[in-house]
Amino acid sequence: MLSDTRTSPVQELLERFRAGKRVALARAISMVEDARPGFEALLHELHPDLGRAQRIGLTGPPGAGKSTLTSKLALQYRERDERVGIVAVDPSSPFTGGALLGDRIRMNNIATDPGIFIRSMAARGALGGLATTTKEVADLLDAYGFDHVIMETVGVGQSELEVAGTADTTVVVLVPESGDSIQAMKAGLMEIADIFVINKADRPGADRLAQEIEVMLHMRLGESQPAAAGHHGVSLKSVGKAARERTQQAAEEGGSWAIPVIKTVAQSGDGIEELARTIDRHRVYLESTGELSLRRQRRLGERTRAVVNRRLQTLAWLRGPGEEILAESLPALESGADSPYGVAARIVRALGVDTPAGIQT
Repeated sequence: MLSDTRTSPVQELLERFRAGKRVALARAISMVEDARPGFEALLHELHPDLGRAQRIGLTGPPGAGKSTLTSKLALQYRERDERVGIVAVDPSSPFTGGALLGDRIRMNNIATDPGIFIRSMAARGALGGLATTTKEVADLLDAYGFDHVIMETVGVGQSELEVAGTADTTVVVLVPESGDSIQAMKAGLMEIADIFVINKADRPGADRLAQEIEVMLHMRLGESQPAAAGHHGVSLKSVGKAARERTQQAAEEGGSWAIPVIKTVAQSGDGIEELARTIDRHRVYLESTGELSLRRQRRLGERTRAVVNRRLQTLAWLRGPGEEILAESLPALESGADSPYGVAARIVRALGVDTPAGIQT
């Protein structure tokens, strides 16, 4: 049972938040990010207001131009008189734990637009490319009434897959001349991308990278390609074209989404309008097939598990006996007289939960 918010400071914040006060939005985000008292009650009250915003995740390796792409995409939406909330997750400072705010600086050209709200967050050690509270901050932007919520990840390469469970549409941004096609396969980005973007497409190698991605996407359909595509007289360009056509045909016949590969030059704005249209098409596809509902249900299920885990950690370590039991057990752990599993079992038992079978404490 969450605490009653009717006469609490949370209620005052809720009223100002729902009145569209940007200061209230900023305060709410700070409350959630710092896990201040009442933050869960605030999110609980705002939960019925969720589901209106289109959540877009931008992920990819460092240097791919994600921040510039985000700012240009936001401007594209503003031309349509649509409001945009942006969560830019920056690397944490190893000294202060705070964000280095590089993304915020790169998006400074849109920061004064009243229809755009930008929040930079520190990753704080989160390995999934997103800060732990990024999803809840995205909820606040959704509840506030933004039409689009763009989440730009920290850009750490292979560990950015978490964004797929956070966004309705996941955009994977790659750049030429960096081995990104191989990186995409290693990182599993082929599995999470709804849209591929080859940014900085005015550089040499952009066409080849796009063709390689198209071939890889085609291979996921289970159809073989020439073993030496691109060599010994076999044109990778023709293979890529065939892959694109067959992938599209498979999408039309089977009703699945044909993952597009779009070339952009974010610095000049080339390809941004096409990207926005493609994101729109993906939203229509998700709604028409029921996939949007399924994705959101999975997201809410994972959120509930995360909240339970967070509460249990709070009970065990901040308010419970966890730290005391652990400190007392360190000599036994070092000598081998006890194990982390035995100590963990005692901590869990102290919370009123049965000890796991087979572990004597």
